[in-house]
Amino acid sequence: QVQLVESGGGLVQAGGSLRLSCAASGRTLSNNAMGWFRQVPGKEREFVSGITWYGGTYYGESVKGRFTISRDNAKNTVFLEMKSLKPEDTAVYYCAARWSVVVGTTRGEYDYWGQGTQVTVSS
Repeated sequence: QVQLVESGGGLVQAGGSLRLSCAASGRTLSNNAMGWFRQVPGKEREFVSGITWYGGTYYGESVKGRFTISRDNAKNTVFLEMKSLKPEDTAVYYCAARWSVVVGTTRGEYDYWGQGTQVTVSS
C-alpha cells in the first residue's frame, strides 16, 4: 500500500511563493509518474503538473511559467515550487501517483492520493 503525505501549504500574499512536498511511503515510486492536482469547493479536481520517472514535466496552462515540479527519487519525494502566486491559485492541493511511467492529466488516471494541503493566496 502506498501512502502520500503532502506538506508545505499555507497562507501567502499574492506574488509570493510556496513549496509543496509530497513524501511517499510503502514502496518506492521512482518508476512511477507523479502528479499534482488542485480543487476548490464545487469544482472538478484540476491537473496542475506531472512528472515522469525520468523527469519529464507537464503543466496546466494556468500555472505554466510560474510552477515547477521536481522529484528526488532517492527520498521518494515530489516537490511543487509555486511562484508569483495569484488569489485564483487558492485551493486544496493533492499529490497523486499512478502505476505508469506516463503522466496522466485526469483524476481517474491516478491510483493513489494524498490527503491534500490547503494553499490560500490573499490579494
